[in-house]
Amino acid sequence: MNARPCETCGGARLKPEALAVRVHGKSVTDTTAMSVKEALHFFGSLPLSPQQAEIARRILKEIVERLRFLTDVGLDYLSLDRTAASLSGGEAQRIRLATQIGSSLVGVLYILDEPSIGCHQRDNTQLLNTLRRLRDLGNTVLVVEHDRDAILCADHVIDMGPGAGVHGGYVVAQGRPPRSSRTPTR
Repeated sequence: MNARPCETCGGARLKPEALAVRVHGKSVTDTTAMSVKEALHFFGSLPLSPQQAEIARRILKEIVERLRFLTDVGLDYLSLDRTAASLSGGEAQRIRLATQIGSSLVGVLYILDEPSIGCHQRDNTQLLNTLRRLRDLGNTVLVVEHDRDAILCADHVIDMGPGAGVHGGYVVAQGRPPRSSRTPTR
């Protein structure tokens, strides 16, 4: 298969009429080429008249909230036009997590497999705060994790072992991590 961009739209995958619509000089493709962080700043600081602000209020609120969810799980560096196939497993998992946070479901069991993999320490703190927020909404959050900060933030830890693979599968220890060493909520 030979993929090449459309000669009419230049690979934007939109009709010329859609590409002609601009918000503060930016087209849809211009905004999706931004990182989540850049888009959050752009949509959060649009210079609008009072009438324009009232017209755009609900849609801007939704856009900004969804961008904040992605920021909260440490994905503010991703561009909005990034293809799903180019995401790492951890990035895809955190996008699904951000989607779930946006739905505000209650009574759900979330099972996450090492969500902190690839996270910078600052992003890891945001991720842990997000997991706490999901728990505080009334959900159960089960996390398979090796990250020390994530383990110390847990309400209950079950340590499996004593080794990996065929040498594991037994409960080695369980209980609450020591309170004095738990990472504070920021």
